[in-house]
Amino acid sequence: MACRAPLSDVWQMNIDRETAYAKINLALHVRRRRADGYHDLESLFVFAAEGDLLTLDGDGDWSLALEGPFAGALSAGTDNLVLRAGRLLAERFGISQGAQLRLVKNLPVASGIGGGSADAAAALRLLSRRWGILADDPWLAEIAAELGADVPACLASVPLRGEGVGTSLTTIEGRAFGGLPLLLVNPGIALGTSHVFARWDGIDHGALCTGDPLAVALAGRNDLTSAAVDLVPEISDILVLLETLSGLILARMSGSGATCFALFDSTAARDVGAAMISLAMPTAWLLATELR
Repeated sequence: MACRAPLSDVWQMNIDRETAYAKINLALHVRRRRADGYHDLESLFVFAAEGDLLTLDGDGDWSLALEGPFAGALSAGTDNLVLRAGRLLAERFGISQGAQLRLVKNLPVASGIGGGSADAAAALRLLSRRWGILADDPWLAEIAAELGADVPACLASVPLRGEGVGTSLTTIEGRAFGGLPLLLVNPGIALGTSHVFARWDGIDHGALCTGDPLAVALAGRNDLTSAAVDLVPEISDILVLLETLSGLILARMSGSGATCFALFDSTAARDVGAAMISLAMPTAWLLATELR
């Protein structure tokens, strides 16, 4: 049975604002294609300290206003995952009112860093606070899974190990990743997840290991990289450049691409790396941030 609670018992944050944190797959192992068409995956999820910004402008009829550098790539219609998430949450909890929402789209669309999944998760967190829904209500996880395979991880937005289709999640204990300087680089080319999976080689290259989280990430891989590079060769160019940077801990493609990431041992090394990538690839999108 669903639970409601006073706002003092739910997420204690700015009630009318929520960040849709950029999702990073430190490793992504594709084990097999299932009979239902999905793929069994093993992944390490972490999240950037920055992302899109979702605000609640008021109650009333459902609406979504889009702003920001990548707003033009989205539709504010009923198929938008933010509105789908809000309506599904209201329906499941018997809430009759709607919400007037505003999304500042700071992250590129179809880029392997969460996108609509992170935005939908932000809507669930934001509206749950507004309506007094417990943060750990099991219905929230069910709703997230209905919206997409990455939405449950984005709902938590903490370091996680994901298995199955990505919705079987285990929290990674400790502070293995928090605060690590992070650079995101995207060539400015949208890349559809289904197209990348269609080019996956179908080979099981082995399981994601266990143990120290950072060691697991370093020993891991992204099994979709070759398929993504076939579609967007610029991904390879980015990875080659990232691998030359001083202070680098790990560079890899995130998700199904085309965004690549680099983790550094210092903020200074990250900033020097960002400047070098900007000079080498002036049309690329860059975000210098850190892991949350």
